[in-house]
Amino acid sequence: MKRYEDTYRHKGLRQQLIDTLKEKGITNEVVLDAINNIPRHFFLDSAFDKIAYEDRAFPIGEDQTISQPYTVAYQTQLLDIKKNDKVLEIGTGSVYQATVLAHLGARVFTIERQKKLFDNNKNFVFKSKYPNLKFFFGDGFQGLPTYGPFDKVIITAAAPFIPPKLIEQLKTGGYMVIPVDEGETQRMLRLTKKADGTYTEEKFEQFSFVPMLTGKNV
Repeated sequence: MKRYEDTYRHKGLRQQLIDTLKEKGITNEVVLDAINNIPRHFFLDSAFDKIAYEDRAFPIGEDQTISQPYTVAYQTQLLDIKKNDKVLEIGTGSVYQATVLAHLGARVFTIERQKKLFDNNKNFVFKSKYPNLKFFFGDGFQGLPTYGPFDKVIITAAAPFIPPKLIEQLKTGGYMVIPVDEGETQRMLRLTKKADGTYTEEKFEQFSFVPMLTGKNV
């Protein structure tokens, strides 16, 4: 059984990571505080313990990764989370991004299409600490229509296009943060839904994500 210890060394490495994120332009102190309070090494195999706080992505199995901390901070900052926001996350992965959102007080509904990763997360270390975090096995392109509408939607994989069903499940005035493109890098977009069902689009930096795939993988 994995032992979960958050030592002074881990805390010191997290503070160094926060300094790095600030240097890269992350300014939201609430987001930085959340990342500083969440032990990222808990979300990785113990083999990564010594490098868990480097600002880079790591493999978590099933051709998926735990996102780079800068990417997590960047997407979270764009979402502008308010307490009790209802957030749909596409791509649970390691649960690290979802935990950051839950720590900020959002009610998080997160979907994973890889059954093995979904099953692994049934033993999520912070399940009792964050009862505002709900797990679902399903196709991210379909979203969770029975639980919508959502204040915010975040996609943590490279979408080949903007999924129309996810726009439908977004509240008027709500944000969707999504990396879009099928190439090696994707443009980060923030969409704001209008009352007529269309949306405005803001373009931000380029990132590199694993592809968003349709269906479920059992």
